Amino acid sequence: MFIIEFFRVRDTDQAHATLGRVEHDTAELEDAKVRARSLFETLAMPQEPDALRVVDEHGEEVFVWSPEGRRT
Repeated sequence: MFIIEFFRVRDTDQAHATLGRVEHDTAELEDAKVRARSLFETLAMPQEPDALRVVDEHGEEVFVWSPEGRRT
């Protein structure tokens, strides 16, 4: 199981504000990465995210991604 988190980054201090979380029930990190990137543009959120991260079942960050030109 992985948790995909979408977030904004504040320019002034680089603080992250989480916009949404989605659980993805798979044992494969690569599957979670594909799902996360596909949801990045399509998931309805209160604001447009700057980046995403994937967290494993232990709460460890295992992947961070942002489109080119965006900040993390």
